[in-house]
Amino acid sequence: MLAESVLEGLDPEQRAVAEAVQGPVCVLAGAGTGKTRAITHRIAYATLTGVVTPQRVLAVTFTTRAAGELRSRLRQLGAPGVQARTFHAAALRQLSYFWPRVIGGDPPKIIDSKIGLVADAARACGLSLGRTELRDVAGEIEWAKVTQNRPEDYPAAVVRAGRRPSTEVVDVARVYAMYEQLRRERNLLDFEGMLELTAAVLTEHREVANQVREQYRYFVVDEFQDVNPLQKMLLDTWLGGRHDLCVVGDPNQTIYSFTGASPSYLLGFTREHPDAKVVKLVRDYRSTPQVVRLANGVIGQARGDRHRLELVAQREGGPEPVFNEYDDEVAEADDTARRARKLIDEGVPAREIAILFRINAQSETYEAALAAAGVPYVLRGAERFFERPEVREAVVRLRGAARAGADAETDGTGLIMTVRHVLSGAGFSDRPPEGAGAARARWESLAALAQLAEDMAADDPKAGLPEFVAELEERAAAQHAPPLEGVTLASLHAAKGLEWDAVFLVGLAEGTLPIVYAKTPEQVEEERRLLYVGITRARVHLTLSWALARSPGGSQLRRASRFLDGLTGKTTTHMPARVDRAKRRVTKGPQPCRVCGRPLTAAVERKLGRCEDCPSELNEELFIALKDWRAEVSAEQRIPAYVVFTDATLQAIAEHCPESMEELARIPGVGKVKLDRYGEAVLNLCGV
Repeated sequence: MLAESVLEGLDPEQRAVAEAVQGPVCVLAGAGTGKTRAITHRIAYATLTGVVTPQRVLAVTFTTRAAGELRSRLRQLGAPGVQARTFHAAALRQLSYFWPRVIGGDPPKIIDSKIGLVADAARACGLSLGRTELRDVAGEIEWAKVTQNRPEDYPAAVVRAGRRPSTEVVDVARVYAMYEQLRRERNLLDFEGMLELTAAVLTEHREVANQVREQYRYFVVDEFQDVNPLQKMLLDTWLGGRHDLCVVGDPNQTIYSFTGASPSYLLGFTREHPDAKVVKLVRDYRSTPQVVRLANGVIGQARGDRHRLELVAQREGGPEPVFNEYDDEVAEADDTARRARKLIDEGVPAREIAILFRINAQSETYEAALAAAGVPYVLRGAERFFERPEVREAVVRLRGAARAGADAETDGTGLIMTVRHVLSGAGFSDRPPEGAGAARARWESLAALAQLAEDMAADDPKAGLPEFVAELEERAAAQHAPPLEGVTLASLHAAKGLEWDAVFLVGLAEGTLPIVYAKTPEQVEEERRLLYVGITRARVHLTLSWALARSPGGSQLRRASRFLDGLTGKTTTHMPARVDRAKRRVTKGPQPCRVCGRPLTAAVERKLGRCEDCPSELNEELFIALKDWRAEVSAEQRIPAYVVFTDATLQAIAEHCPESMEELARIPGVGKVKLDRYGEAVLNLCGV
């Protein structure tokens, strides 16, 4: 009876997943269709019916938060012994356990971030890279490692993949090689190396492989469309030719191909496992029919996708999506902030509102607009909640108070008053500080802890401080932050897996979505899926907007994203600017475009000193002369042309026409080595 009760309340497709207790199984689950519910009930049903014991199950996902959510739901369903981990956490656990037996010696130290080591490697190669360039190179190294390309293979792999790294390919390859050398010398291990080494240990030591495969006989992998070649190799090593595998994913939400993830493993699952059971989840319980209709319209225009899922809305109707066009991006941000303020005044909690954009550089304009409108906001993708200094301090205080028996000192006033009393020692008060800034951010962090105590007390009136501290520690381990009271600002990539009552999708102009760097049909289609992900984050209210110009007074040459063609109908409203921008808060940010003033984040644009689509002062004769000279040098030295100078660097030189070595050195892409090697020739071409 207990096992059968697990199936209660599931829709027919979810129940089909839960009852398919033996693999291989492929679940194609659309946004908002209850995939986590389906797979957790499947695991619980399998354990309760005796198909597998909980200790033999390994559920794998991509974030610690998602893994924590799986464990929490499984406990509630009566399957508390199931292991739910990320690929990296599972690999680290196995590697740490078997290290003394099969390798010995001091185990390597795991590095959380590559940036420091990449910086050391760049300096060792004689390169001076800024923070953004270091991050980009680190991303290229990660891509190379997950796709199993060594430093010497990297240049050719970049060409095959059609990638356009912001740093010159040969420099990335040199830094990559030095990074690996320093990593080995310092006995360090990155996350990719951890997966690779775990797979190697299992492959080379049969007794280890047998022990792991005896331990884990039943696999479930969530977000299977995001698996990369390295993760797939480890998964295959774990399986060892067995087929008791259930994978879950949505081909419409494939948005991480640039990191090496490949949807081919999900879409080709039935070719690899011809006897697989395939179940499609398409009943959308998250969004209104109006939002679902738009999502289906966007993805319905996708090209070359035979596995498209069309969602079927299950909720009652709501307002139609709103389409707004603005004169410029500042006007767009200001009006979005006003609309968010209006929703809050109408009763929508600030934490149930999100403003989503394509690139993080767009955030700054919205931060300023929200601050000017008096709307609290939270930046998603910034510092992790439980790593904030004020949160760490508060947890230490709460832990100490729990050990000291602080519950008894509050005269029985309960968990809420106990937590507030302890937090007051960290600076918390009932009233928030005025304005924005660090003081307000600190208060909001502590207020989130206080609110979490209220939520726990409501769920369990008998809960005390020890239970609250245990909840905090479990959340910290899973990076499951409590909701902060503020409008969420996030990129579309960071928003995946989340949902809000109201969503503003902003900056939906050609060149931003799809991003200007999406050149191939595959890259453009991934941008379309990114918009689909953004739309399906909204439960009820959805606003989509774009601006005709980047800055006030700029040429209004842009148009709405091609992905909205035929979908906006007559509902688009043109919203002219009408705000006194002199009152807007001025914030520091990236290098501004010298033409329109917009922050520049792309490496090519920073080299040019302007947006790619802003008017230029290019000396075309000089540009042609520079390219001819570069071709001669390339042939003479038998090196690729871009190794001499990239097109963007030559274009920047032709726009600036430097008159001295000092002026030439200030152009991004002209480092000391190239200045010494080519500076005189370039200045001669410039007429100096």
